[in-house]
Amino acid sequence: MRKRLLLFLSLFLLAVLLPLGCSGNRPTVSEMGSENANNVLNVYNWTTYIAEDAITEFEKKFGAKVKYDTFESNDALYAKLKPGNPGYDVVFPSDYMVTTMRAEGLLEELNLDNIPNIKNVDSKFLNPPYDPGNKFSLPYQWGTMGIGYNIKATKGEINSWGQMFDPKFKGRVALQDEMRVTLGGILMYLGYDPNTTNQDELNKARDFLIKNKDAIASFSPDTGQALLDQGEVDLTLEYSGDIFQLMKENKDIRYAIPKEGTIVWTDTMAIPKGAPNKELAEKFINFILEPEIGSKISNFIQYGTPNKAAIDKGLIEKKNLENPSIYPKQDVFSKLKYIQDIGEATQFYDEAWTEVKVGIGK
Repeated sequence: MRKRLLLFLSLFLLAVLLPLGCSGNRPTVSEMGSENANNVLNVYNWTTYIAEDAITEFEKKFGAKVKYDTFESNDALYAKLKPGNPGYDVVFPSDYMVTTMRAEGLLEELNLDNIPNIKNVDSKFLNPPYDPGNKFSLPYQWGTMGIGYNIKATKGEINSWGQMFDPKFKGRVALQDEMRVTLGGILMYLGYDPNTTNQDELNKARDFLIKNKDAIASFSPDTGQALLDQGEVDLTLEYSGDIFQLMKENKDIRYAIPKEGTIVWTDTMAIPKGAPNKELAEKFINFILEPEIGSKISNFIQYGTPNKAAIDKGLIEKKNLENPSIYPKQDVFSKLKYIQDIGEATQFYDEAWTEVKVGIGK
């Protein structure tokens, strides 16, 4: 799932993390070639998806050097690793991608004896359906897909998928350019499971989008928050934390979890097959699961933490913990659905999505 934060945050991180990231004093994995000393950790994470000093603290604690590359979609991560691991030690796939990658032998099995901080993880994030027994992954952050909107433009609160397609918002809506997310949301609006393998149900979601094509300004590759901020759209389907970041700067922006339910996701930490430094990778994962580190990351990037110890110790900012859009109440949480690997039925989604894109012309 992707987490591209706002431009101001990106620029801030560039200033702070430049020595830690993709350029400058610390070269990327690709720039360093095959150099893999025992104290070097090669990390491949989502763009702007970590607290600015977490890396430096890890380096200081373990006498290590981190080389840090970034990606912007699960597809990009998969494409990088499918031909063979180019040298990464830790990667951050989303839940459903863990299913795919472990099935294809792209992940190393974790030695949980080396990750004792698993004890800090909330039990509801352990033994997930996408990775039974957490053999290949541990949770990093979690959040929802929802509707970001400008309340001045909508002139009222938004609480349903259907409101995005109200004729008064013609040409003012951005949807995600991820077929499982967008089709999944519409399936839930129509009363179906977002992981349905029923082709008739899927075709109804396809037809709904095509019928309402006049509402859609664009299918956004995770840039809907920028379009909303710039006033190019009034509503956008986006990642929760991206909208919360925008809300810090724009008092007119709101975020809603649709009443029909929506997609919930967990991004994970995993070790790709052939990792040069598996032992250091497990130390890194264990480090991230420390309450002080996990809370620092979640407080900074505005996503939910799976680290129960961090919550119990009062390390999560109160305003975040009390925000029901970040930490939904049980009645809302019960309506959230994970994207699941649907095997061969994926071809039905591919076909429906192609027809949507052609039919809408975006």
